Amino acid sequence: MPSTSLNSTRLLSQEKIAFTIHEFPDSIHSAEEVADFVGLPPERVYKTLVVLRQGPRAKPMLIMAPANSQLDLKLVAKAVGDKKVQMASQQEAERLTGLKVGGISALALLNKGFDIYLDESARNQDAILISAGQRGVNLELAVADLVKVTRARWVEAARLNPVENR
Repeated sequence: MPSTSLNSTRLLSQEKIAFTIHEFPDSIHSAEEVADFVGLPPERVYKTLVVLRQGPRAKPMLIMAPANSQLDLKLVAKAVGDKKVQMASQQEAERLTGLKVGGISALALLNKGFDIYLDESARNQDAILISAGQRGVNLELAVADLVKVTRARWVEAARLNPVENR
């Protein structure tokens, strides 16, 4: 499927939001591998993670965090006002979103009932890459435009991974 016919690209075009398409082999599933492939620092490529609330407000939420970070579930729970949250398994994430891991995208899941959050670290970036809703396609867009179109709420959710010796 040509990437210009994705729901996410149609939405951004309709909203007159500028974006750049980055394509890569669909065998790449991690945001860090995407960053390596497209030649950008991992702090500019964001992964979209499915996190589950517990108890009476149990519903899935999407959290966008940098490729080089680890989600801190205690921080997430505190930020969203819950006692505890948990990561969805790969199978749960795919069932809940209807998208394959590596292609889960807040842009493709607008109006599907997910609360959408963006890690505070994105405030340090002018533009970031996020999944377009299909493995092998990421979209680069201004952080302000991403927040505007997704109505994402800012959250402190992730801790950067220690720098590896490369």
